[in-house]
Amino acid sequence: MKIPSPSHIILLLMLTMNPLNSGAKAEEQMERKATLRQGRFHSEDAARQELENFSRNYADLEGWKKRTKIIRDGILHGAELVPPPIKGELNPIIHSRRVYQGYTVENVAFESLPGFFVTGNLYRPAATSGPRSLAGILSPHGHFEEPNGGGRFRDDMQLRCATLARMGAVVFSFDMVGWGESSPYPHEGKALTLQLWNSIRAIDFLLSLAEVDANRIGVTGASGGGTQTFLLTAVDERVAVSVPVVMVSAHFFGGCDCESGLPIHTSEHHETNNAEIAALAAPRPQLIISDGDDWTKNTPQVEFPYIRNIYKLYQAESNVENLHLPDEKHDYGYSKRVGAYRFLAKHLQLSLEPLRLPNGSIDESHVVIEKKEKMHVFDADHPKPRHALKTRESIEKLLKPAAQSSAENPES
Repeated sequence: MKIPSPSHIILLLMLTMNPLNSGAKAEEQMERKATLRQGRFHSEDAARQELENFSRNYADLEGWKKRTKIIRDGILHGAELVPPPIKGELNPIIHSRRVYQGYTVENVAFESLPGFFVTGNLYRPAATSGPRSLAGILSPHGHFEEPNGGGRFRDDMQLRCATLARMGAVVFSFDMVGWGESSPYPHEGKALTLQLWNSIRAIDFLLSLAEVDANRIGVTGASGGGTQTFLLTAVDERVAVSVPVVMVSAHFFGGCDCESGLPIHTSEHHETNNAEIAALAAPRPQLIISDGDDWTKNTPQVEFPYIRNIYKLYQAESNVENLHLPDEKHDYGYSKRVGAYRFLAKHLQLSLEPLRLPNGSIDESHVVIEKKEKMHVFDADHPKPRHALKTRESIEKLLKPAAQSSAENPES
């Protein structure tokens, strides 16, 4: 367990001594802090032991399915998404279509909550297609900053999304809460709640597009985007294929509020870690990409065998793979992208032919890297709608279903 910081202790003492406080609030805050698993919560040895202990909770597929429900319920309750917010109209905004070699790019926003806009870019194959004929892929980003403003604007994000579109998929890359054009909620507090909800609604957005096949939905991201990938896959069975990159670890729980700032790993009723959360993808196809320079360095020996054993219970061992790159670092670089392209092509019926060079290697050189200003949804010509929420409090209010249903016009 992490030791509370001195400032945290001082705050608790102040709350306790306040005559307007009975001490219950301070006790509640300390209890909540104790239920969080953040950063390098475990030693590597303790993580190995915990996975071994977890495996004793089930002996067969029926037992694992019961545990799956406990873990999924624990994630959703911990993320404060039980009951979930009401799903309103998406009211999508799509504009500024650019046509490149084999793909197009558009600037997109939709409302995950009334007045809160998820902002991003939509990449599609340039060729026209029939209804429900294309796979849809979500591409969340991690806490990678420069170049080009970081997040969804980075070169590697654009390369990944455009290349997948050239392979025949509709791809949506979107801002993390408090990043890029996402406002006014900061990247803290209940960012995990809002971010997971945004991801669920992003699937709704993809499925609202006439050409997207509901049975071929994929998601892939690295680092914090990897966390978003396995959390969404765990709680939303519409995800058919997932590729979490450089994030599946039994001893590391993510160092940001958007990954572990709420008690999704531990409660009175459940205890789990990110390796086991990734196992909730079973029996759906999943590629886990790891490297030798971060908390995924042990994946081939620790996390992957545990996850593969879950797939064995479904007799679906061939659906899970680990691409381990021991000489690489924490990123979504070329070799990791190539691994993802091949896996997604196999399981989402995409084509590698537009990318393949005579020597068999994958060519991304046809992708045009845009400046972030060109990728913005909101600008002087496309201002944010006047009803957009303007305060953190108004967003948190709408995350509560009762408050949302009682207000036709959300507070702004």
